Formats: sequence, C-alpha cells, structure tokens
Amino acid sequence: MASAPKSDSSPPVAQRPRARPLRDVVDYELLFDCVHCGLCLEACPTYVVTRAEMDSPRGRVYLMKALAEGALDLDADAVRHLDLCLECRGCETACPSGVRYGKLIERAREYVERNVRRPWRERIRNRLIAALFPYPARLRILLTPITAADRLGMRPLIRKLAPAAMRDWLDLIPPRAAPPPMVLAPPSAASAAAPAAVVHHGCVAKVLTNAENLNTEGALAAAGYRVARMGRTVCCGALDLHHGNFARAKQFARANIREFQRLGDAAILSAASGCAAAIAAYGDLLADDPEFAAPAREVSARVADLGTLMLARDYRFTREFRAAVTYHDSCHLAHGLGVREAPRQLLRAIPGVTLIELNEADLCCGSAGSYNLTERAMARELVRRKADNILATGADYVVLGNPGCELQIAAELRRRGAPVRVIHLADFLALAIRGANA
Repeated sequence: MASAPKSDSSPPVAQRPRARPLRDVVDYELLFDCVHCGLCLEACPTYVVTRAEMDSPRGRVYLMKALAEGALDLDADAVRHLDLCLECRGCETACPSGVRYGKLIERAREYVERNVRRPWRERIRNRLIAALFPYPARLRILLTPITAADRLGMRPLIRKLAPAAMRDWLDLIPPRAAPPPMVLAPPSAASAAAPAAVVHHGCVAKVLTNAENLNTEGALAAAGYRVARMGRTVCCGALDLHHGNFARAKQFARANIREFQRLGDAAILSAASGCAAAIAAYGDLLADDPEFAAPAREVSARVADLGTLMLARDYRFTREFRAAVTYHDSCHLAHGLGVREAPRQLLRAIPGVTLIELNEADLCCGSAGSYNLTERAMARELVRRKADNILATGADYVVLGNPGCELQIAAELRRRGAPVRVIHLADFLALAIRGANA
C-alpha cells in the first residue's frame, strides 16, 4: 500500500535562503528587485522586434542570475543576448519595482569583457571605436577624407562602392549640403547674481554637431543664465560604460568632476542626453572612491536639462515661428533623467508651433551610442520603425535632445528622400528665438 504523501514543510520562496553567487557578474542583490512581472517587455525595443524572452529585460535578468550562480556558462548565446541590449533603460520607466537595470547591464558587460575573447573582427572594431570616439582631435582626422570627398561631390560614388557596414557609417555623417544650423550669438556677460550653468561639450558632439553645444549656451544666456565654460573637457565616459571599460570611464569622470568643482555650483548640462545621464551617474560610479565619492554625488545632483532650465526662468518667445513639430524622446533624457514634459511644454510655448504627438515617442531609434555601428541589423530595424511613425505625423520637424538620435534618424529619412528636418531642441530654439523659418 502506497504511503500517504508527505506534507511540504519547506518555507515559502520569499523566506528561503538565497543562493550564493559563484561569479562576480553584477551586484547580486539588485537582481532580486525584479519580480518577473513582465511589465517591462513592451517597453524593450529588442523584445518588441524579436519577441524572444531572452531579448527582454526580464530574460536578461534571468540570464545574469544564472551566470552569477554558476547555473549557466558564458557561451556565445549568452553574450549575444547581453550584446543586443541597447541600454535605453525604457524598462526602468516601465518597472513598478524600481529595478536598476541600467546598472545591472553595465556590470554584466564589464564581466563579459573580462571573460570573453571576441572574434578578431569585433576586437578590431571595438578598439577603433574606443580609440577614436572619445577623442575629438582623432575623430576630426578620421573625418578629413569624408569632408574632402563631400567638397568634390564624390560621396555618392564612395557610398555605392563601399561595403554595407561602411555605407551605414557614412550615412550617419551629415552631408556637406545639409542646411547649416543657425547659431545664436555667444553668451554675453551676465550679472554675477544670475544663476550659473555650464555645458559639457562632449566628444563626438563637439566634432559633428557643435552648433548644439553653442545654441544650448545661447538659449541659456537668452533666458538669463550666467554661462560658465569648462577649461578642459574630456569624454563623459558613457561609451566606456556601455562597452564594459569601467577603468577609463572612472578616469574621465574624475577629470570632469575636477573641472565642474572649479566652476562652483553651476547647473550642468549636455546637448547629448546620454552624456548628461552618464554625468548624473557619477555618484554611483565613484561611490567606492575615497577621494571622489562625495564630489561625484554633488556633481551628479547638479545635472539639469535645457527645457527645465528655460521654463524655470519663465522664458517668453517674442517671435512667431510657424511649424508643425513632433518630438522624439531621447532614451537617456526620458528614461535616465526622467525628463519628458519640459521640452514639450517649451515647444508649445513658441507662437505658431503645432506640436503633434509621436507614436512610440520613447521607443529607442537604434542609435544608442555606438550601437548602430556594432549591431547594425537591429539598429536599422528600429530606425525604420521610428521613421514610419515620424512620417505618419506629417510634421515639418522632428525635435529631439540627443545628437546620436539626430544622426541616426536623419540618415534614415535621407535614405527615403523624406523632407522632414531632424533637429536638436537647442538648434530649434535658435530658429524660434531668431524667428527664422528655415
């Protein structure tokens, strides 16, 4: 006769002791903030495209946990799912449990880079990105042949003969024939009593879209801010964080913090929302640094955005600028810094502007730092989706807050021959302040 089943006297799951991590993959305790509810799924660009669980934030959290506990080896499939993440942090906005997914994926990528030898093509590509992008002088040298080819009208021929990867890269570089941005007058001396602000000019932005830096400063000055200038600017460190190079990211952060401290209590901005979000995370990045932990927290607390600062000064536009405009939420501005309404409110305040809401406005466009160079297929799929939504609005302009998004979306619209002008918020404000429809 079969014995009666024994009652299960084991404690509830919530009370059971947690497994001890066998590998230093991520901050292990942060994994348990995720309750696996799935509310993040539709906010994740890669899941929206692939519909694969392991390409979702929830799936990647499972993956990180399995790697940490030794239940899974760091094989090619695991690396692939981690690589495909854009780090857009859309899942953080959607998550009701406050999972710090951005910190988790950055740490997981650091673990990958410590423990995986990538194929030689990937190693060369990643080393080139790391050696060129954070250094404006090197990037200018790299772009010199493209500039010369544009002057000679040879870009179409070069694009036709180039391999696909090179064509995608060429498309991101604004053509010489593109309309030059209007630049506001340099900031004049303001009262010492005026609130101060400083713009971090970045690295890639300084080379490809420097008007956005200048117009951010010009708009701040127009609103009554005292604009300070950094004596020495180095990369914010965002690209290194995305690629798991924490050592150099910390070096860049320390150099920037020293300069921000020199400038006193000025609000800190960047025309690149990814850079602003990276600076806002310095307090966490250097939390264990005895010398820089406190200054890093203080600097992080001063990060602001252009829209919010303009509204704080109750800036009033005095000229009409008639245009139909839609707004794309740059990922790190919306999800990293939580800024959504201020840019829209500022656009609505411009006489003559009609703001048309964009479907999936906060879904990543596929730029994501250097992602559009390392994950070209997914990046192209996402920018096609973004362009479809933009064209459906019938807008004259798509305004945004990040140069990477601008280059990515503009490239796709040029490929389609679409007349929509892609423009950074600072450059659009320069047009509106001057009242020059262009």
